Amino acid sequence: MAKQWLVFAMVLVLGTLVSVTTAASLATFIFGDSLAEVGNNNHLQYSLARSDYPWYGIDFTGRKATGRFTNGRTIGDILSEKLGTSSPPPYLSLSQNDDAILQGVNYASGGAGILKETGQYFIQRLTFDDQINYFKKTKERIGAKIGAQAANKLCNEATYFIGIGSNDYVNNFLQPFLPDGQQYTHDEFVELLTSTLEQQFSRLYQLGARKILFHGLGPLGCIPSQRVKSKTGQCLKRVNEWMMEFNSKVQKLINSLNKRLPNAQMMFADTYPAVLDLIENPTAYGFKVSNTSCCNVDTSIGGLCLPNSKLCSERKDYVFWDAFHPSDAANEVLAQKLFSSLSSSASAPSPSPSPSLPPKPE
Repeated sequence: MAKQWLVFAMVLVLGTLVSVTTAASLATFIFGDSLAEVGNNNHLQYSLARSDYPWYGIDFTGRKATGRFTNGRTIGDILSEKLGTSSPPPYLSLSQNDDAILQGVNYASGGAGILKETGQYFIQRLTFDDQINYFKKTKERIGAKIGAQAANKLCNEATYFIGIGSNDYVNNFLQPFLPDGQQYTHDEFVELLTSTLEQQFSRLYQLGARKILFHGLGPLGCIPSQRVKSKTGQCLKRVNEWMMEFNSKVQKLINSLNKRLPNAQMMFADTYPAVLDLIENPTAYGFKVSNTSCCNVDTSIGGLCLPNSKLCSERKDYVFWDAFHPSDAANEVLAQKLFSSLSSSASAPSPSPSPSLPPKPE
């Protein structure tokens, strides 16, 4: 059932992306953490969550680091390439009156979390609340350009991709020196996360967001920074169970919001099975190593690929680039999975849309 839902959700994502390429008026807004960031943290002077130095970007166009937390492209970059469009630019790179906001913006920030305290030791990062605040400013700027009514229409019709929550575990709950892991049981913590998400989703809805797709968490117990905590180097079963619990709670939240908010079209994409399969069966996808990072920076508190790090000899052999993030090659595989899902389901009849209430004035 989970795999069937993954296919359906991914078909929706790609179908929406295709519509974006055929209608210039549709915009795409991206919220999230380092898995989706394209350079916002480069503009935060004191941020310790940075990837604007070698070896990041070694396999990106120009072989130059851009602020992406991988050796090359994010999944979003690859999907955009395949569809013949450009990835939305980082919000903090745009000037006050930049027309690029009419096509979409990327607010994602390395170290960001659902909770304000998550990633606080990075000093500077854009929390999910910060990103929503910047989206509010973006809408105001759009309104100044095309008028309030047209801005409402643009935001209602836009697509919103959200991928956040990993740092709330990796850089918060799972860190023994931070208070949340001591203060809350996991049941209490996941309740805090989902109740906070409910407020954040509701605020985005009030700002005009209707077509929201939230990417669930992957098997974080299998990333290199967590594996090193195991005496045998295996995936941490308990952490993975927590990820599945989080995903289940968020999916229920989204279903509830869709029932309560007129014209809300929120979706939950369960990417957990696809990522787990890539990690457990790397050779089936052309990889040799999935339990450690190419950049050889696995530590109990994680690690980024610093300029003095020693790289693996064959980057395409590795699923992970550093202790947290997939390699360009792994992102290519995951992006291709999305396209394969679309292709295999193209002839299937579309599900009947649920009846919706009349539009509510913004």
